[in-house]
Amino acid sequence: MTPTWTDQAPIYQQLADRLAVQLLDGSPPEGEALPSVRQLASTYVINPLTVTRALQALSDHGLIETRRGLGMFVTMGARNRLLKQEREQFLQKDWPALRAKLKRLGLTAKDLNWEST
Repeated sequence: MTPTWTDQAPIYQQLADRLAVQLLDGSPPEGEALPSVRQLASTYVINPLTVTRALQALSDHGLIETRRGLGMFVTMGARNRLLKQEREQFLQKDWPALRAKLKRLGLTAKDLNWEST
């Protein structure tokens, strides 16, 4: 299945976001190598330069590092840093909008099922 991309953000940013979600899920684990640029380009059916730009964005945030001659590796503590960043963004940006929508719809905590069935 070919991944789909939206017009909401540049493709490199969408890829960086997808890879960040995988890092949050522990794949690959901290200290382990990421797939090569060519592998990622093939998997996501995009230009290798776009992959490189996405990886640079993750590197700029300290989530991955380059090991000369070996490839890109997940830095130690990357998951915790990413989790902290994602929580802050959710609480500052996403939650207020979600809370406002719930209020508009007249939904309360009793209406929400937190456990998946």
